[in-house]
Amino acid sequence: MVLTALRGALGFLTRVPVGRDEAAWEAFSRSPWTFPVVGYLVGGLLAVPLLLASPPASAPAPTVALAFVLAVYVVTGIGHLDGVADLGDAAVVHGDREERRRALKDSALGVGGTVALALVVLGLATAALALIEIAAAAGGSGAPLAALGIVVAAEVGAKAATATLVCVGDAPHEGLGSVLTGESSAGATLPVLALAAPAAPLAWPRLLPGLTALLAALATAALVARWARRRLGGISGDALGATNELARVAALHAGVIAWTRF
Repeated sequence: MVLTALRGALGFLTRVPVGRDEAAWEAFSRSPWTFPVVGYLVGGLLAVPLLLASPPASAPAPTVALAFVLAVYVVTGIGHLDGVADLGDAAVVHGDREERRRALKDSALGVGGTVALALVVLGLATAALALIEIAAAAGGSGAPLAALGIVVAAEVGAKAATATLVCVGDAPHEGLGSVLTGESSAGATLPVLALAAPAAPLAWPRLLPGLTALLAALATAALVARWARRRLGGISGDALGATNELARVAALHAGVIAWTRF
């Protein structure tokens, strides 16, 4: 069951061609602890493009930043970006919950969704540029483990943040959100956080950047949850997808700030 759940998590959270069968999906939907576990793998893959900034490649920083953004969506897909766009459109609606829910279901991309998508992509690119600066300042000829560790910690944090909402959230209507939140209870948050905690020291030799990245991701989840409950009536699938993307950006920047300022 553990391996089946992990296959399902890989199939849902990444573009890896495994875990797309019904048994894997059902095992995954009952196992929010798989989110941070997959986060370690995804974070490791996303950190690889940062190595291009060091010899022998020594690629220009903007090129590496572009490669980082591309890697994020090659590895994880663009499905969660749909949640960002939908929540962005809902956020600018002047109306009640029902009007915002209609905006979520509208397949047309509005101004709010466009701005939200642009901010997420810009956030990833600028975070990558800052990580390259950290690597150059601290590692000389080679990208230090610190910069790579921040990427992994941020991804684990983003996955743990999403899983936390799965555990404590209630969906406002039937759909992906209700399928996931209906299978887990608040008590399932404990193994999620326990599995995410080892990501904190990955930005060695400092503890604060990784820890800050994790906490920033969880804080983002709390903000999304508060907004979604007040404005939408609960945690929908779009809210879960948006949490993953927003928490990743927030965690990356928080980790960078913690490294450079403290």
